[in-house]
Amino acid sequence: MLRIAFALAAVAMVATPSIAANRCRDAKGHFIACPKPKPAVTGKKCRNAKGHFVKCGTPGAKPA
Repeated sequence: MLRIAFALAAVAMVATPSIAANRCRDAKGHFIACPKPKPAVTGKKCRNAKGHFVKCGTPGAKPA
């Protein structure tokens, strides 16, 4: 039982830094700062009086 506990502790110590590290590499393999995720595009959509999608800013267009 003690051997299993030591084995699990050793695996946890080895695996944790590689999992927890947030590292990114460039094309040459050097560590760089990770790029921040881009915000999701909300995609403005507008509809006309008939309910069809139209370009926002056209006369009579209302946000959907």
